[in-house]
Amino acid sequence: MREGTEAKEEVSWRSATDSPLLTDLYQFTMLHAYVEREMHGEAVFEFFVRRLPPRRNFLLAAGLEQLLDFLENARFSESEVAWLEAKGHAKGPLIQYLRGFKFAGDVYAVPEGTVVFADEPIVRVVAPLPQAQLVESRLVNLLNFQTIIATKAARSVLAAPERLLVDFGMRRAHGAEAALLAARAAFVAGFQGTATVLAGRVFDLPLYGTMAHSFVQAHGTEEEAFEAFARSQADNVVLLIDTYDTVRGAKKVVDLIPRLSESGIVVRAVRLDSGDLIALSKAVRSILDAGGAPEVRIFASGGLNEYELERIVMAGAPIDGFGIGTDLDVSTDAPSLDCAYKLQEYDGRARRKRSTGKATWPGRKQIFRRFRTDGTFGGDTIGLETESHADTGLMLPVMRQGRRLHSRESLCTIRERAQLSLASLPASLRSLSVRDEYPVVISANVRALAAEVDARMP
Repeated sequence: MREGTEAKEEVSWRSATDSPLLTDLYQFTMLHAYVEREMHGEAVFEFFVRRLPPRRNFLLAAGLEQLLDFLENARFSESEVAWLEAKGHAKGPLIQYLRGFKFAGDVYAVPEGTVVFADEPIVRVVAPLPQAQLVESRLVNLLNFQTIIATKAARSVLAAPERLLVDFGMRRAHGAEAALLAARAAFVAGFQGTATVLAGRVFDLPLYGTMAHSFVQAHGTEEEAFEAFARSQADNVVLLIDTYDTVRGAKKVVDLIPRLSESGIVVRAVRLDSGDLIALSKAVRSILDAGGAPEVRIFASGGLNEYELERIVMAGAPIDGFGIGTDLDVSTDAPSLDCAYKLQEYDGRARRKRSTGKATWPGRKQIFRRFRTDGTFGGDTIGLETESHADTGLMLPVMRQGRRLHSRESLCTIRERAQLSLASLPASLRSLSVRDEYPVVISANVRALAAEVDARMP
């Protein structure tokens, strides 16, 4: 048997995301030195975003549930340890350490669905140094992606309030996990559901689906396609009317409605997927209303994002819902966050990175949020965990000794929190294009600790 074949067969791509091998090689190179030197002192790492992407005034924290799942279940199988040893990536005492690896640290976090800003700690990990170090890459991977997508989705929610919003992005998402987690993050931000069937099963999300142009093309006439679909999907009739000519398609729907009504079938909506959505939706609405079908809703899709939604809504287009695809699931205009997971304390002493442009604030920190009398955010202070403030502290304990402190939150609970947090945004931060700086202050105690650390460092 070829070297390494046995281990590769055991870990397929289907289960690979559950493996602690989903990390960067330098985690193992550092672990070897830590374990060999018996550096098992308590380490404190914090995950934060250094700066907001262009045209972003806030972030919506997401991904915590998947992180806690990973931390609770991360174990190395014997074949994984054997593979690392065979490849020379684990040797000596590290081999035995990996065989017994189990995350036993504490985690503090801003609850999912909370609005956060640059420099603010979103997650804090307190654990023996090798453990806290090893989980870095997957932690950043999970929090970075869902926070990006939840933030992008939240902007669509702000741009099109009271509209049905559905995630349509699976087919162009960057892989299977991205498609599933994007559907979840969008729901957290306020989308009503997704077209991704597996996300419906995994996360219990509402599913939405209509028909493709190929269905229409496969039939002899558009009328035949509409009626066949309606009779097949009698409880969810949404007809795609722009395969050939949108206006003519709308008229055919009006002609079909009485015949379907005789069978007790109701057309719920028509879908537009191309062209000038503002002009076409107005024309279709007129045709439906004149044809005695004011109850038929209009749903639109096709290359949409929050900027298009804002333009369409501002123009008064009579569109009741939108399917948002590629631009959402890859966050086209801001596909990554300048985020980091950095050591803030080790073995009882505060630590600080001083690299140019990447300096960190040391110590275990808390976000203290002040609210105005109208309930909107008034400003945040990043202080030490031990500081006393009248303002609300956002970071809460969520894990002790590697076990969750609370049962898994429902997505509906997280979603409700997100809606309350977004509703508390000051009006100036709701803009999709105008950048406004929210006041985030570094406390005097944090600055003093940074000066103390600098004074003892070479």
